[in-house]
Amino acid sequence: MDVADKKSTLITGELRVHDLDECRNIQKGPVFIVASGASAKDFPLHKYAGIPMITMNGAISKFTGTGITPYFYVCTDQGFSEQQPELFSEAMRISARVALWEKHVWHTSVKPRGKLYLLSRAPRLLWSDFFRTDKDLVRVRKLGSNRNKTLGFSKNLKRGFFDARTVAYLALQLAYHVGFTKVFLVGVDLDPVAGRFYEVPGRFVSPCVLDDHFHTRILPSFEILSKQVVNEDFQVYNLSDISKVPPRLIPRMTLEELDRLI
Repeated sequence: MDVADKKSTLITGELRVHDLDECRNIQKGPVFIVASGASAKDFPLHKYAGIPMITMNGAISKFTGTGITPYFYVCTDQGFSEQQPELFSEAMRISARVALWEKHVWHTSVKPRGKLYLLSRAPRLLWSDFFRTDKDLVRVRKLGSNRNKTLGFSKNLKRGFFDARTVAYLALQLAYHVGFTKVFLVGVDLDPVAGRFYEVPGRFVSPCVLDDHFHTRILPSFEILSKQVVNEDFQVYNLSDISKVPPRLIPRMTLEELDRLI
């Protein structure tokens, strides 16, 4: 039995939950985060197949039939497996690693073939911790609404992640946790009007509430990422030219610039 197996927990039958410590700081270099925004439709996946990719929700359809294995698949929407069962099943079938809520694992009959990791939320900021520095959990330390107590960026998912109401932000925290140092965002448009690249007329469309949370949670979270996390050792670039995340927070990059960088 190797070290990874020793850190794993056997739940029922052959389903094994792996410790998040097992995948912490095991990588370096570039990673793509492939989301569902319309701009991802024309992204040349095969061209960058040799670089690890983290994907989520219905963006798994970008990988279907390509032979490219997602390095990690994440899903925080427990209704997604019921709304889009074929896409969820495909994610469980082809992904090397999967991160889900524990309830989600037990409430679906489809189990992952890759390594399974369980998600948990980072704890709220307590007044007793307000003036303490936490190297793992980067937070907003401002007096004000209760929302400030739940906003942040987790550098260690063993201690939980911060929910920005977009799974792409969880993927960013996962990329840091795993050890990647250059992150390229694909399809992180955050624009419900543009829709998702895999949606087609006449078929069921999963609900989207991005606009409901953009100014209250999404934008403040990306501000934390930009001002308190991004540095020479952890850089993030946005490949979407229609993204609602302003370039002042996450710089835009063309594919030509990407090729010169990597």
